[in-house]
Amino acid sequence: MVSAQNLESEIDEILKAQFKDNESGVVALVAKKGNVIYKKAYGKANLELDVNMKPKNVFEIGSITKQFTAVSILMLLEEGKLDLENKLAKFIPNYPKGKEITIHHLLTHTSGIKSYTSMQKFGEVTTQDVEPLKFIDFFKNEPMDFEPGEQYKYNNSGYFILGYIIERVSGISYPEFVEERIFKKLNMNSSSYGSHVKLIKNRAIGYRKRNGDYSNAQYISMSLPYAAGSLMSNVDDMLRWQTAIRNNTLVKKETIEKAFTNYALNNGKKIDYGYGWSLNEINGVPTVEHGGSIPGYKSMGVYVPSEDVYVIVFSNCGCKSPTALTIKIAGLAINKPFATGNNAVSLSKEELQKWVGTYKFEDGGIRLVTMENNQLYSQRKGSSSKFKMYPTSPNEFSFEDGFYTYKFSEKKGKKTVIFQNRIKKEKGMLTANQS
Repeated sequence: MVSAQNLESEIDEILKAQFKDNESGVVALVAKKGNVIYKKAYGKANLELDVNMKPKNVFEIGSITKQFTAVSILMLLEEGKLDLENKLAKFIPNYPKGKEITIHHLLTHTSGIKSYTSMQKFGEVTTQDVEPLKFIDFFKNEPMDFEPGEQYKYNNSGYFILGYIIERVSGISYPEFVEERIFKKLNMNSSSYGSHVKLIKNRAIGYRKRNGDYSNAQYISMSLPYAAGSLMSNVDDMLRWQTAIRNNTLVKKETIEKAFTNYALNNGKKIDYGYGWSLNEINGVPTVEHGGSIPGYKSMGVYVPSEDVYVIVFSNCGCKSPTALTIKIAGLAINKPFATGNNAVSLSKEELQKWVGTYKFEDGGIRLVTMENNQLYSQRKGSSSKFKMYPTSPNEFSFEDGFYTYKFSEKKGKKTVIFQNRIKKEKGMLTANQS
């Protein structure tokens, strides 16, 4: 069992490795059973003024906003003001395929509507302030990516439309709904709908980094991320949010469980996504989690229901994603650490050598597995970077950051490997052994 002191020092080490004192910063909070067991900040909240990051600093949380949008929909569901099988046409009568697309499709990224952030012309309008219905016109006539329910494809357009539905059904704006019905009720006093105009107390300034140099983040009108990504918060308020979800403060238990159901496509295939949360695992322990990305900020939150452990990490530079380290910290907090040089399974040279070779994957990519001084490495063909692999069993390996894994197998003399990055799996076939 990891002691509290050791846990603190290990988390410190993880954060310090990526966030330096004189660069953009990070805030991390870890809570167990609602009690904070770790809360620290590293780096700078403002590089120009040389202001150190503090745990109370406020960040734009990007797509973690989707949790608030999904719960808002569930609140209105409980009030009888909408149904999850309501068709989009009920709220926007002239929407293409609107008689086939449901609120459920929008919540689960299975609507087939094209995500506006993937449209090339989105870059031309990012600074414009646009009313919700007018901006829906911006993307609604784009060709569908697929028929509703046929595929899962992460989609900001769906959550943008959900914000408009909340406005139509509740009679107030999306910012007002979140402020009045959620933030005030939960005493989330440092949370708000994002603004570049208002003075936001304790705001951490957002940055980007190009060719080693920092600059202020690209400006984006907060009317565009909207219900898909425009909220701001700090780690303490996010713990209040997670506690409210855990305690069924905003909706009943049977209602919030809809958000954590692993839904399926029309063909029955599970999508590992509920409503506003993705469903995953850490070394076999189920998690619910979501990240966020918006110019100047990256965020990641992981909740482990069985352990009642919550980890939330915010970064104020688009150049430094906290996703992998958040998962790594959560693994430590539930005493299920990812394999590293310190806790890897010991394998003989022969056992390691068995998996050395060149593997071709389903996407056409080729990865080389090599060994130097009894250490396995993975390297994508054409890349100069190679990554250490640590054994967790004779045929399973975890990468250093814990975000990627390899699972090897051998059948009838053919060796294969499953590469997983916690979001998707790829299968690779050995094409040549390395000498």
